Amino acid sequence: MPKGISKRFILGGLGAVVALIAVAFTWFFLYGPGVWTDNISNRDLSDTTVDAGLPREANGQSAELLSAFHGLDALPRVSNVICRGSEGNTGMPVIFSTEIDISTMQAGDFRVTTQSGAIGTMHCASVLPATDPGELRTVLLIGQLGPADSDPPVRVDIIGHLHSIDGTIDFRGASAPVIPLEDGPSITLAEVVDDWTQVGTLGPRRVRGSLCPTKGIVQAVRVTWEGGVTLEDGTEPGEAERDLYTITVTAADGTRRDINPAALANLGDGDNNHVLCMDTSDMPVSVSFPASVLTDPNGDLNPATRADVSTLR
Repeated sequence: MPKGISKRFILGGLGAVVALIAVAFTWFFLYGPGVWTDNISNRDLSDTTVDAGLPREANGQSAELLSAFHGLDALPRVSNVICRGSEGNTGMPVIFSTEIDISTMQAGDFRVTTQSGAIGTMHCASVLPATDPGELRTVLLIGQLGPADSDPPVRVDIIGHLHSIDGTIDFRGASAPVIPLEDGPSITLAEVVDDWTQVGTLGPRRVRGSLCPTKGIVQAVRVTWEGGVTLEDGTEPGEAERDLYTITVTAADGTRRDINPAALANLGDGDNNHVLCMDTSDMPVSVSFPASVLTDPNGDLNPATRADVSTLR
């Protein structure tokens, strides 16, 4: 042992190294390599996507904003994981009519107008935490976008070239009114899931939702809420809430009936999507959910809500 260096000092140093390795391993396990490599959040305040001359409508699909939801006036500290410096900013999820090509997404693609006519200041746009397969239609807008009590946001416009995931349409020119902060979340979209066995690979591991059971499930429907939803105590919905989802289905002979999903999936990832796992091949027509069960991050309870089921695009 070198002179002047005590055994206690060496052991303390080794302990610090072990602790550092443990922290690094925990970070990698929770967040995965995607947090550094995936283009899932963007802070560019100008549109850098080249105009490809894409239309707003193609193959029967139009480029629209389905909703814009004033989720929180002040995001918590954990939002800094999504974008550095997000804490204290407004959080507003917007939902597109199709999944988007995230390589064409910049924060500067979005313009938020407040009640007074002022333009909000964008800080970041991110698809986190909705990054599972089929979910890349929800974008979280972060910035100084207007306080609810004095000058709330009222409108979101797409002012940059932001393309659909298949590269066929451009969302530039799409707009949506902002759902006020005090309103609870509704279902904005329900669609048949093409492959409910797919495991997500985009972004941190902690935002990968649970899957449907491997046995007995023959199809699934994804339900997209206007904003993230949990139970009032902050936990994920369970068996009781699964039984509250009602799916209207049509049989081959044209008769209709109401069923409950056999299982509820895409849980544990903190986003605005649930997957309703079905044990019947009857065609799903609509999904409904009763009032005052789920809350958004602001603590607002959901109203009674219903959406027609669309086929996957």
